[in-house]
Amino acid sequence: MSERNVASWNTIISCLGQSGRDREALELFDEMQKQGFEPDEVTVVSLLPACARLGAVDAGQQIESYAESSRLLKDFISVGNAVIDFYCKSGDMEASMRKFRDMPRKNVVSFNTMITGMAFNGKDRLGVELFEEMATEGVIPNDATFVGVLTCCSHAGMVDRARELFASMSTDYQIEPKLEHYGCMVDLLGRSGCVREASDLIRKMPMKPNAALWGSVLSACRTHGDMELAELTVKELINLEPWNSGNYVLLSNLYAEVGRWNEVEKLRIQMRGRCVHKVPGYSAVG
Repeated sequence: MSERNVASWNTIISCLGQSGRDREALELFDEMQKQGFEPDEVTVVSLLPACARLGAVDAGQQIESYAESSRLLKDFISVGNAVIDFYCKSGDMEASMRKFRDMPRKNVVSFNTMITGMAFNGKDRLGVELFEEMATEGVIPNDATFVGVLTCCSHAGMVDRARELFASMSTDYQIEPKLEHYGCMVDLLGRSGCVREASDLIRKMPMKPNAALWGSVLSACRTHGDMELAELTVKELINLEPWNSGNYVLLSNLYAEVGRWNEVEKLRIQMRGRCVHKVPGYSAVG
């Protein structure tokens, strides 16, 4: 290009980051400054995620310092959100919370970033408390907020609070739960031993469940010793993925564990009838 401006630099930096070429994005940022171009809020928002992915904490902090000295941090919520996201993904929740508290204005993305960061950094109860704080700040949660706070509840074993929050989505906020929200609840109920409730919740879903949901119930069934529900769950997996030999093997192994060899033989016949081939190395189905 014969003439470059900040927007053209930002475009290339952003494209590099989105295509996983984070180190090149940082190198281009250095070149941009050497050529006398002043980074703006778009530059900062594009670069901080790249720093987090690289684990380049020093580089991220230098970019944050620039954003602070140039007033970008105070003038643009998007920059503040990028900073707290950077610290969350770097595992420094103290710094993230400090920057969050310092933000002069916050929006739903600010809260979502912190709540999700809490969920993935072992600060689950703080994430739930932060959700409660949204109301006092006048910030209305969205569907992403509930994915974050339900994940916090799941990790913290807060079953009753999760039930309340899940119900409040449609009653208080007119948000119809999506597959991700059901996934959070199924994971929570399974972890807590409420495997029957988890199974019932999947059956009542307005959308078609995926294999991951039933797989979560199956794992919980085996952890908590509910072999009857485990059998029903694997049958659901077979109905959902009749081509997947692994599901037949799971059911066959369940039958083998309790000596139901006639059922094992029926499964072999069923697999042959459906032209399903066993993956080498699996047991029980021969």
